[in-house]
Amino acid sequence: MKKVLVIAPYPYLPFFSGGQKFIAKFLEYLSNETDLTVISTDDNDWSLVKNYQSRPLLKKSFSRYMDRTLVKKITAIVKKENFDTLVCEHPYFAWLAFRIRKRTRIKVIIHTHNIEYQRFRSLGKWWWPLLKRYEKWSFQKADGLFFITPEDKNFAITNWGIAADKCRDVPFGIELKSFPENRKECRKIISARHGIKEEEKIFSFNGLLDYKPNLDALNVILHEINPLLLKQDGFRYKIIISGKRLPEELNSLKDYADKNIIYTGFTEDITTYLEATDIFLNPVQSGGGVKTKMVEAIGYGTTVVSTQSGATGISKSICGNKLIIVPDNDWKIFTEAICAHSENKDITPQEFYDTYYWSNIVKNLVR
Repeated sequence: MKKVLVIAPYPYLPFFSGGQKFIAKFLEYLSNETDLTVISTDDNDWSLVKNYQSRPLLKKSFSRYMDRTLVKKITAIVKKENFDTLVCEHPYFAWLAFRIRKRTRIKVIIHTHNIEYQRFRSLGKWWWPLLKRYEKWSFQKADGLFFITPEDKNFAITNWGIAADKCRDVPFGIELKSFPENRKECRKIISARHGIKEEEKIFSFNGLLDYKPNLDALNVILHEINPLLLKQDGFRYKIIISGKRLPEELNSLKDYADKNIIYTGFTEDITTYLEATDIFLNPVQSGGGVKTKMVEAIGYGTTVVSTQSGATGISKSICGNKLIIVPDNDWKIFTEAICAHSENKDITPQEFYDTYYWSNIVKNLVR
């Protein structure tokens, strides 16, 4: 069994965002196939770890990204425990990994979640050109690269000259092997919890709500999509918004309570909400990478209406009629798609589960 050491640069347990969940679930399933140790910050809840060792060596402060003492500490661990591979979640600690490789000859793999400079450019960060140069350099020097989307992999190969044979696809996964059988029961639970009537359709959106792409999408739902839905004569529905860190000025969306909007805050049982939902709304237009909540929604049998940008990274051909894509920034067409597909009872194709089931992803990767 391979001995793998992973550097996770920020707290991910418990997880509240798609990026944190990606790390948590990838490592959980990787630990079933390898002898795994994870280096991260000490503000993780390590009691949630099931099957791997943890080393809280990273500082809580931003200075951890420049901490040169880590070179000696991690080099000693690699030599003492004879690790085969060092995986960096994101390229931020690539400088550290390459110094350790020079001392130990360990193989270094960078596990990307996005092309990071593109994401930060879309968020308006002035320093994205510096990150671009660093990111390209790290990709070129790595022994291997894991990509969350084929688009990101093709960008690296085509634009940065990365060798195709050192690139692997590692999509965001789900924990279902097949179409769920309890959607009706979940619908009853959520309807009873929020007073939703049987004839009302349930639409939903969730995410970390102070993250700009998610907040922008929420504002589109509140100010563009919902006003158009309200004009549909006889169309009965509720929109459920879930997630942590809603900005205070939105006042828990109380001003929208009489406009078919329900705000739940963070929910521990988000899967119940996804299974109860008729249509998941994905009007995201920035941020880069795959929208993890969209993959999960389709896995739980929910139809997704998404912008073109929001659907980046997902294998559309295996989604059947569960993924409806509309042009960016055309909220009239977006709303029409919601109405047209609100009665969709199609089942998510089995090929979707074969592709996105976490165990299959990791087993294929290790093999």
